[in-house]
Amino acid sequence: MMQNISKLFRNCGHRFLLPKFPMSTLESIESNPLDSELVPPSSSLAKSLNFKRKLESMPPNMEPKQAWLENLNTTDEEKISILELHPQVFGSMPRIDVIHKNVRWQTFYGRMDLHQAASRAELPGGGRKPWPQKGLGRARHGSNRSPLFYNGGKSHGPRAPKSYFYMLPYDLRILGLTTTLSVKLAQDDLHIVESLDIPTDDQQYIEELVQTRMWGPSVLFVDEQDVMPENITKATENIGHFNLMPAYGLNVFSMLKHDTLVLTLAALNRIEHQLLLNIHRNKNGKHQFRYMPSHH
Repeated sequence: MMQNISKLFRNCGHRFLLPKFPMSTLESIESNPLDSELVPPSSSLAKSLNFKRKLESMPPNMEPKQAWLENLNTTDEEKISILELHPQVFGSMPRIDVIHKNVRWQTFYGRMDLHQAASRAELPGGGRKPWPQKGLGRARHGSNRSPLFYNGGKSHGPRAPKSYFYMLPYDLRILGLTTTLSVKLAQDDLHIVESLDIPTDDQQYIEELVQTRMWGPSVLFVDEQDVMPENITKATENIGHFNLMPAYGLNVFSMLKHDTLVLTLAALNRIEHQLLLNIHRNKNGKHQFRYMPSHH
């Protein structure tokens, strides 16, 4: 399984808009609507080098991480400004064991085993006693479909359907997301853009853009909402290794499966907000009232 994780960086999967598994997604940990702290980008911001972002719950002993804000309106890469990223989201210590647990959990989440062996009750025949109880010196039997006979029923065999579903602890799901995002940033496989708007819906444009910027064979584009811009949707429609995903569906498996992760500013702000909200939540409160609305 540990070798499979390293292979996931090189493999690309099928195209999907929403993930087939809601396991390690932001949707499963999202409890409050987003309170935006990000000023929307405009043409005037491109003239300044430093794009100020308000970082929530900033620890006094940690320095923010930095990344470039890039563009998508040209195939050539343009550095617009420098963004500050929260160190608790994009500066976590790499934990391969946590990533492995998340990948294994997501793989087993929807697994269903349909193998089944017939028991003695499910086999035809066997209603007649094979030989008399006494007089022949043979062991006593009541049916030739007993598990003791050849071609008899299977005792304690596999029974379908068998589910491998289990829930990974809450903190490990949060740590898996922050660890994977930190690894992507450290390996220069995470890029932030203003939006996913591109000037044309030509497939060749997005292929040339990825090749020029050396983003890798497979790219995952993440936006805040699940309704993507029309041009990039049409341009990536027939490319199996370019996938679009909303921010609430971001998960560890999809990030590892793609070589490059591209986030919009709105998606970045939402991901940071939701992860920090759950990192600093009150864990001593009553869990049965965790998702109830506040009345004060």
